[in-house]
Amino acid sequence: MPKPTFLNLAAEKRAAIERAAIEEFAEYGFAAASINRIVAASGISKGSFYQYFDDKMDVFKHLLDALAREKKDFFTGKHPPSPSQSVFGYFRWMIKVGMEFNSANPKLVKAVGRVLLTEGMYYGQIFADVRKNTLDALRELIRSAQKNGEIDANVDVDMAANVMDTWSNVITNSLLSEGMQKKDLLRWVRSAKTQKYIDDMLAIMEHGLRNVKLSTDKTERE
Repeated sequence: MPKPTFLNLAAEKRAAIERAAIEEFAEYGFAAASINRIVAASGISKGSFYQYFDDKMDVFKHLLDALAREKKDFFTGKHPPSPSQSVFGYFRWMIKVGMEFNSANPKLVKAVGRVLLTEGMYYGQIFADVRKNTLDALRELIRSAQKNGEIDANVDVDMAANVMDTWSNVITNSLLSEGMQKKDLLRWVRSAKTQKYIDDMLAIMEHGLRNVKLSTDKTERE
């Protein structure tokens, strides 16, 4: 976490350091990120950097916390179209609203996504608590859906949570990678083509790849 010396800086100077760090992680990831480039881009000395943070992991965790706060604020006051919609409808709504958040914060999301997902750190011990919080929320959603009959009671909750988490990351990463090339990212996210892509991807998660009718016919013939 940042040291008090960083938190006591003027807002403009804090923002300059954060912007430099975001650009660095978005461009190079974590392993290749350079503190020297961060300090050069933000106009501070290397000594000052270490007065603000312990190391580059410390500054990355600060960005991760900032992303979590901004995303929480973004979702505050937003509600699904229908309070009685299915678990899959709710998950679809979360993905789509999340993509609108991403379109408003593309560089920060790209920086965090590159480190956690592209470099695989999301699945390691350092960020185990981040993944646990996500999976715990999905487990609660799945158990609720099992109680009301939307999801088969025999489905393993942990496995289902992992599938939903992975699917969410795949959709977000693929859309963000393509969308970063667009001039108006938010407009592109809201376009009928992109919304259909999200719907189609989530339909595969919900229904699977097997043709149910063909499978049923085969079983009857046997």
